[in-house]
Amino acid sequence: MQINFSGLRALVTGAGKGIGRDTVKALHDSGAKVVAVSRTKEDLVSLSKEHPGLEPVCLDLGDWEATERALGNIGPIDLLVNNAAVLLPEPFLEVSKEAFDRTINVNLRSVIQVSQMVARGMIARGVSGSIVNVSSIVARAPVANLTSYSSTKGAMDMLTKIMALELGPHQIRVNTVNPTVVLTNMGKQVVAYPELAKSIKERTPLKKFAEVEDVVYSILFLLSDKSAMTNGLGIVVDGGYLAC
Repeated sequence: MQINFSGLRALVTGAGKGIGRDTVKALHDSGAKVVAVSRTKEDLVSLSKEHPGLEPVCLDLGDWEATERALGNIGPIDLLVNNAAVLLPEPFLEVSKEAFDRTINVNLRSVIQVSQMVARGMIARGVSGSIVNVSSIVARAPVANLTSYSSTKGAMDMLTKIMALELGPHQIRVNTVNPTVVLTNMGKQVVAYPELAKSIKERTPLKKFAEVEDVVYSILFLLSDKSAMTNGLGIVVDGGYLAC
């Protein structure tokens, strides 16, 4: 199945590392013009060298006003991947205001803000579009020490349904991908808890964690017209974890 995004412009948040970085590369290789958003300038510099023609935007999405300034006039976007996230592990009884607020602002509030800007542009232009929100299996299954992160991902899954409901009449589709642990820098924070990592892998029928490309391929499918009737749903990339 060939997916071609020629003539389309995509925006990817959290583009500097992991899933976001590989999504940018895959979109670029599939013909899209890509706006890559990351708060780490060095990551954007190296990414731009690897893939000339990208539009890098250095931005902390946790800052509402800065996001408005940086992306308010970004121009027409056809495809959006809300991937940016922070993971700040804390036991429930030790959740701090600072960590919770930071997690909410980056993982959830920025999704609303960026999606509003992009969707308004699509509606004004009278074009269809696709938005993919990168969620997690912890939106659907509790995992200890991830109170803030899990709460934002659970909220993201419902936000996605609401967006799909309200934006669908404008021919804008909104879906999620819900991966298990992926061994990116963020995923390594989870496997730093050996017992937790062991329990997740043992419950997974395929007995392994996901590769970055497993998630990227699902994102590309949901962005493309190959999934033209998929809206308000999630592709679970978990090796069967939630089936058990």
